[in-house]
Amino acid sequence: MAGDRSATRFAEQAAALGAGAVDLLPADGLARRLEEAAAESRQLRVKLGIDPTAPVVHLGHAVLLRRLRAFQDAGHRVVLIIGDFTARIGDPSGRSQLRPLLEEETVRRYGEGYLEQAALVLRTDPEHLEVRRNSEWLEMDSGKLLSLLRLATVAQLLEREDFANRLESGKPLSLLELVYPLLQAYDSVAVEADLELGGTDQKFNLLLGREIQRAHGQPEQVIMTLPILTGTDGQRKMSKSYGNEIGLAEPPEEVYGKTMSIPDALLEEYYRLLLEEEPPPTPPRDQKHALAYRIVAWLRGEEAARRAREHFERVVVRKEAPDELPEAVLPEGPVNLPALFGKLLGLSRSEVRRLIDQGAVAIEGEVLPRGCYELPSAKLAGRTVRVGKRRYLRLRSAA
Repeated sequence: MAGDRSATRFAEQAAALGAGAVDLLPADGLARRLEEAAAESRQLRVKLGIDPTAPVVHLGHAVLLRRLRAFQDAGHRVVLIIGDFTARIGDPSGRSQLRPLLEEETVRRYGEGYLEQAALVLRTDPEHLEVRRNSEWLEMDSGKLLSLLRLATVAQLLEREDFANRLESGKPLSLLELVYPLLQAYDSVAVEADLELGGTDQKFNLLLGREIQRAHGQPEQVIMTLPILTGTDGQRKMSKSYGNEIGLAEPPEEVYGKTMSIPDALLEEYYRLLLEEEPPPTPPRDQKHALAYRIVAWLRGEEAARRAREHFERVVVRKEAPDELPEAVLPEGPVNLPALFGKLLGLSRSEVRRLIDQGAVAIEGEVLPRGCYELPSAKLAGRTVRVGKRRYLRLRSAA
């Protein structure tokens, strides 16, 4: 009877930690690992690998980070792998062409930024978080690399749907991309992972990690895949490259405002993946306010959430400028607006040009015409500028 009660307890824990997962393989694997860890008086080692190929950590990443936090709160250790080596290749998952190679300094900077942003969700004490960089073990000698490459066949790697699609459509597929899944899988060997999390697009890589662990005489990790969050455009997955992301480190007012901009059809998905609950039985606008408030509150606290809501009501609903505006000093002579506004607001020049062409940039309430990318500094000095719905600047001359 005691054994039955114990098995039931671990099954219940596994069900709670795996709630909402798309794949949990093997099906009883997490319950068994939990039971083994308890018998050995140790924590589970729960792995997440991230290639720092962009500077922004967004709510799409937070789906995984929040699940990692649940494992931490249950007493287990998250092993967060910063793929400073694999990022130089770039994960080919879902890609139709080879990613550009990143400079080592860029990868280092992005990796540091990722850790700072992930800390908004994760516990960072050493008992519950272990941070590793896979350059520690992937900068291996040729003998070890050749031994690793022997563990998979070309036919096996080409079972990946995205690889097969590339070949079928006549698009090039580099040897680097074929090797990538093996290198990522070896991470699980290096950190002796009990369980690995990833998005549904990572299932092939996670399963390969099990095979590489088995080949190295290790117990095979349990894999858990979670759904991929749709971006604010309601069409594609959330990604900085698509411009449809809500960044964790963005100002609370931006997080609140962007959340309010999502299509009504995404509300159920956002509540389910980010809050693990159903939307309240209220009108969509009220659901969005509640969602935006909750997201800002768990990232920045209740006071930040309250101020963000007040800011939204004042600036977006009543179309008033904020009480406090960031000030920018104008250069002399003609001012390149995409360059200036992009630098001040953390936007790319192309994003600012797009906003201007969409009629979303106004100076003292006067909307800039399409293609107006340059103005004399004299016409800007002392003026208030609105970029998009929520960003404001006050411009002053250098004199």
